[in-house]
Amino acid sequence: MKLMLAKRYRNQNIKGWLMSEKFDGVRAIWTGSKLISRNGNVFNAPAWFVGQLPAGVILDGELFMDCCMFQKTVGIVRKKEPVDSEWAQIRYCVFDAPECPGGFEQRLSYCEKLLNECPVAVAVRHEVCRDEDHLRAFSEGLLARGAEGTMLRRPGSRYEGKRSDNLLKHKPQESDEAEIIDFDKGNGKHRGRMGAILCRWKGIRFKIGTGISDALRETPPARGAIVTFSFMGCTDGGVPRFPVFVAVRDYE
Repeated sequence: MKLMLAKRYRNQNIKGWLMSEKFDGVRAIWTGSKLISRNGNVFNAPAWFVGQLPAGVILDGELFMDCCMFQKTVGIVRKKEPVDSEWAQIRYCVFDAPECPGGFEQRLSYCEKLLNECPVAVAVRHEVCRDEDHLRAFSEGLLARGAEGTMLRRPGSRYEGKRSDNLLKHKPQESDEAEIIDFDKGNGKHRGRMGAILCRWKGIRFKIGTGISDALRETPPARGAIVTFSFMGCTDGGVPRFPVFVAVRDYE
């Protein structure tokens, strides 16, 4: 299934759009019988978890724990043998029902009614945006408690299986994906293990040296693997500024 993906907010007119938290979780599609990743891989959720999701209905959302807990969430949902106590901390935050007819508001209302008494899933709360000042205040409130940013949906818009102008993300940092092409050896406290990841992104080579866990430095991912990184814009030469490692995209 092709998912609806967001473009960046760049001062578009968003009056009347619907705002929600941008979750720091793992994107997941509920097929009506199982949870799958963006690439179609099955998440091995416990039977008691999937058994409480609505059968025969396709939903789009994220597996989420809490703000700033992305790595822990990934560690839980990627396990081949799920741990009940860990999945008890996961909530499936649903923001769309791709096959439900009508505009976004109708699909969201459908999700709210469908998941009203579901113990493991919830329809994501949205707020109508009045203007840019409202968006700024809404986003600042989310960021203050550690959220990743804000999502914006055009009212009345259909679900589109592509990167869409009807879905925007507003966040202080940009993020993207890059290919690992090599590694630098570590120095000082990192001597004897990986120091930095050499990546290729849009034809540009650059290094990521921060945000990498000790465990990953001890056992680096394979060359050719795809990683997600965050950054604060680019230099005049197109090199990402202040790149920070987020995750290896081996959970999709």
